[in-house]
Amino acid sequence: MQEKPTTVAAYAAGASLAAVALFYVFGPNYTIDGDESNDSNRKKSIVGLSNLANDCFINSVLQALAGLGDLRVYLIHELHRRQLDGPEIYHTLPSEDEVSRTRARSDKLRELQQGITTRALKEMLDRLNERPIYKKTISARDFIQALEYAFRTRISRNQQDAQEFLQIVLERLCDEYHAGARARQRALGAIGAAASSTAGEEGSPQESSSEVEVRIDDGSANGLPAIIDTKLRKIDQESGFPFEGKMESQIECQFCHYQYKPNQTAFVNLTLQVPQKSSTTLNSCFDGLLKTEYIEDFRCDRCRLQHAVDGKTTELARARTQGDRDRLDQEISRLREALETDPEAELEGIVFPPSETAPKRRIARHMRITAFPKVIAIHLSRSIFDQSSSSKNAAKVSFPERLPLGGILSQKWYKLLAIVCHKGSHHSGHYESFRRNHIYPPFSTPEVFSSYAQSRTASQNPSATASPRIVPRGSPDADGDGSVSGAGSSTSLSGGSATQLTPPQPRPTTSGSRRSFQSNSRSSKQTLSPTSDSNSPTTDQGHWSPSAPRPSHSIPRSSQDNPSGVSSRLRRRRKPNDRWWRISDEKIKECKTSDVLGMQKEVYLLFYEMEKPDASAGKGL
Repeated sequence: MQEKPTTVAAYAAGASLAAVALFYVFGPNYTIDGDESNDSNRKKSIVGLSNLANDCFINSVLQALAGLGDLRVYLIHELHRRQLDGPEIYHTLPSEDEVSRTRARSDKLRELQQGITTRALKEMLDRLNERPIYKKTISARDFIQALEYAFRTRISRNQQDAQEFLQIVLERLCDEYHAGARARQRALGAIGAAASSTAGEEGSPQESSSEVEVRIDDGSANGLPAIIDTKLRKIDQESGFPFEGKMESQIECQFCHYQYKPNQTAFVNLTLQVPQKSSTTLNSCFDGLLKTEYIEDFRCDRCRLQHAVDGKTTELARARTQGDRDRLDQEISRLREALETDPEAELEGIVFPPSETAPKRRIARHMRITAFPKVIAIHLSRSIFDQSSSSKNAAKVSFPERLPLGGILSQKWYKLLAIVCHKGSHHSGHYESFRRNHIYPPFSTPEVFSSYAQSRTASQNPSATASPRIVPRGSPDADGDGSVSGAGSSTSLSGGSATQLTPPQPRPTTSGSRRSFQSNSRSSKQTLSPTSDSNSPTTDQGHWSPSAPRPSHSIPRSSQDNPSGVSSRLRRRRKPNDRWWRISDEKIKECKTSDVLGMQKEVYLLFYEMEKPDASAGKGL
């Protein structure tokens, strides 16, 4: 009997819904986060930012910050630590003397300790790092309101400078980090002092330890017991704000070769002056900041002291009274002591010759980076000022994808993750950003189907042998091409019973497909044949014989000899990520690394992230 059309349509709709349900159960983000989605023709996008009040300078900086993995890790770690510590630590203010030394009001200091801007930025970057299945545009208004509340002022749209906005955000984040670190140190110091006093009252000071038992308020009567190590203050020193680095400058007199004490300054971004020429390189811009600079007509402190000693010695030879001789002898001895110990120290009670008579020397000024940040933000200053007006320097600046910094013994390698470009003149234009299209683990599951297939195969074919050790990509046991080495994938056969491999059953073929059958047999041999058992039965062609007895045990081959399966897919995915997002407010499109490196006339801000020791193993970069 012929079925009704409505029944057929109902069956078809049910089958379609079942297929969709199975797809989203086993691989819900397969076409969103998976690497296999690169081959599809579906238009991919990320979250954009609306531009309602000429906010392109804000949107470009936020999109660039959203692509920095170390910054996101810091924000997660910092807020999680504050949540575990409890709000009491960050509500407590220091003593009045410390507040007066910091020259900050009590309400501002409390807000710095609470980390208002840090929390707002984390929420903003989390929203920007979503993977929408449709075009999505959000507003940065919440973060702007938090920033305006922190500074008690409105962000002016008249001075639209992305570098100034970035400087404000980074300095505020750095101040909040140090304020929180000082609050934690005060709390740990109070706990340590209380523990020491308690141990002293008990008469056993040798039993005092850095571990103190405290109670965490979890809603119960007694609280949740926990152990706090008062030595945890070292954690704040080791893992600091990722943008913060230190630079050291030193002056050396070219006449007496006296070297001044190094002057260390902290920075959250570096400003490099672009030379006024048609084209230059980023290394040349760094040379302008870090190269040795010679300065004329400088009054050296040591030469000034030596000049004073010579003048006092001449006065001593002409002195007539004993009182003048004693005074001059005392001043000369103090000057010579200062020459030997610290020529930069101020000497009170000594009359120096007029400063105009002090000799002028030529000095050399050295600058170097002593503490390398995890993320370095570089600002290329393109402003040209003269007496009447200002203009933009349109020189081409070529920048590399991998940037080496530091000396030979302390060289650090950085990888380009984002840039901000400016198109237009010095007084008007538009900002857009480029960020690398990568996903940091554990924010995605790019191998959903392969993991499901492996688990399904293992459940259907249980084995009595030990499971092979899965080597992560960044492990030293992994090969350079992403496949697992044979030593890491070998299986221990120490059990009483061993796994038996089932020989493949050849599919029926016609006479015209003998060549394909032989190739399938050879591939089956490479997949299933043992490597060390010479007594295993084989046919003349070298592949498994269906009539031959099965071997009692076998050793799996290394993944290097297995061109199919998950390892081969991993090798294909180990290619460097060449995909970028070009973001202009809510307009987003894909581009390549060559397109990014070609923005030499428009590049304004660069964001490099320090490579990890296992960066060559690949982490989606």
